[in-house]
Amino acid sequence: MGGWIVMAARTPRNRNCLPARAIPARVQSAARSQPCPSPNPSAGARRTKAMSSNSHAWSDADTAYCPYPLLTDARGLGLTTSVIPTALGPVTVRHGRRNSAARDGVATILLHGAAGSWSTWTPLILSADRLTPAPLTDLVIPDLPGWGDSALAAREETETIESLAAAVAEIARALGYQRWQLIGHSLGGVVALELAASQPRRTTFVGLVSATTFSVIESVQHPLTRFGVLPGFTALLAVMRVLTRFGSGGRRFVRGLHRLGVLRPLVTPLFSRVDEIDRSVVAALAAEARPRSFALAAHRAGRYDAAQRWASIQCEVRSVHGDRDVFVTVGDDQLMHEVIPAYEVTILADTGHFSHIEHPVDALFALRPWSTGRDHNETDETYTRQQHRPDGAARRKA
Repeated sequence: MGGWIVMAARTPRNRNCLPARAIPARVQSAARSQPCPSPNPSAGARRTKAMSSNSHAWSDADTAYCPYPLLTDARGLGLTTSVIPTALGPVTVRHGRRNSAARDGVATILLHGAAGSWSTWTPLILSADRLTPAPLTDLVIPDLPGWGDSALAAREETETIESLAAAVAEIARALGYQRWQLIGHSLGGVVALELAASQPRRTTFVGLVSATTFSVIESVQHPLTRFGVLPGFTALLAVMRVLTRFGSGGRRFVRGLHRLGVLRPLVTPLFSRVDEIDRSVVAALAAEARPRSFALAAHRAGRYDAAQRWASIQCEVRSVHGDRDVFVTVGDDQLMHEVIPAYEVTILADTGHFSHIEHPVDALFALRPWSTGRDHNETDETYTRQQHRPDGAARRKA
């Protein structure tokens, strides 16, 4: 298996040359031994033209920490809101931006994490729109059951990782898509991996943003004996389970903390610079901090046989997470590399659990290097390669 880590050097960018800026200096990425193919085989020949014709200008504001607020206006992003029936009940979905030139009709499905909704993806969408020649199209962004505008399944015991993935596939087919690429954050990453495992011929690509994988599963299964693996997650889960006992009062309590202005410091472990995140991010966390949904999601993860399921994934999987992510460990990267043959990992410096919000353009490049118009194996003064294994040891091609 390939599985090389490529690290971008912290060298000055050429501010007068957009292609040189297309590879953020903050990125540390893992690449296979062969160059990454673009999703369209003919796209490579058009990269230079696409980049030269790109009129988007990069600014310091676009590449700053948490550059964009979370947006709630779906229409403003060219999206339609629909309620689609699934086996788990009705699910609210934002979708649109169909690419009329695309023949294969591949959907781009974005799956949010626990304590999130569709709006968590708006910074990534804005980054693609503003900073690359490849905006995100054919978007399907559901509010997973129990979050956003979607209610929990009427029979909660039927809501498993497997049934969530099946519901996402139902949604895509209802919107006319038979194939899809998936990008999932946190819990959404786990759902994306399950869908890739259960529908290998229909899944073309999986992108993970701080996916909560083996360490989270282990912490749920053994919260006391394995507390030291992810103490931040285990403590948060304990709080959510306590708040669940108060029913709707648990959600009101969290919202009350937000009104008092004390929620921001409480979410410090989730971000590298909590004082600089946009207030819309804190407001969204307050709105989506649903103790019962969170506890149920953790329970489902603890019962999920990740290694067995993910071993059957056939498509490429790209993962990105922050160097300060309290929900992901280096051990997770190594285990994922062992389970999934075509797995690559990118670690972003100065980033917590929400790289698609904290540094969206860096996350975008890590997940979609072809979107910048640059060849994945191209190098210049801003990009140098070093070969490492996920565990830090030097690695040769196997």
